[in-house]
Amino acid sequence: MKTTKKQAVPSKTGKMEDSEFHEFFIDELKDIYWAEKHLVKALPKMKKAATSSELAEAFDKHTLETQTHIETLEQVFALLDEKPAAKKCDAMAGLLEEANGIIEDTDAGTMIRDAGLILAAQKVEHYEIATYGTLRVFAANMGHTDVADLLSQTLENEKATDVALTTVAETFVNEQAAAE
Repeated sequence: MKTTKKQAVPSKTGKMEDSEFHEFFIDELKDIYWAEKHLVKALPKMKKAATSSELAEAFDKHTLETQTHIETLEQVFALLDEKPAAKKCDAMAGLLEEANGIIEDTDAGTMIRDAGLILAAQKVEHYEIATYGTLRVFAANMGHTDVADLLSQTLENEKATDVALTTVAETFVNEQAAAE
């Protein structure tokens, strides 16, 4: 992010597209774009490591949803007249590294591994919920209502995925993991 101050110049639509805040917003969109592109590659590995078919199915579903999130972000970039570009997201890189560590540190075929995978996946979801929630508000504050609407859709999907993971955990995984 640039540290120099720029004078905000309203565009023909009244949006502050040349402001430092707008540049920060675009930078954060690039960050979550990188995150989603790397998550879509990590989810199949998490699916393969899952013990229960329910968790494997949840990872399958989330892989498809994550691809949709990538496409939605590409629409957001287009609406903002920006080329889709990714900037390394250190937070997601760390979360995915942690997920790999859980796979390495737990035994295959155990509910302890599934509990760990759910933990890792929910950490990812909470990061995404925080990011999309904030970016939606940023977009709305800059008058990008079409962008805010798209980000709201993704936010709601992320929240639903978090609830679905909680349901798998609470229905049987945590209880069985505790008994192992």
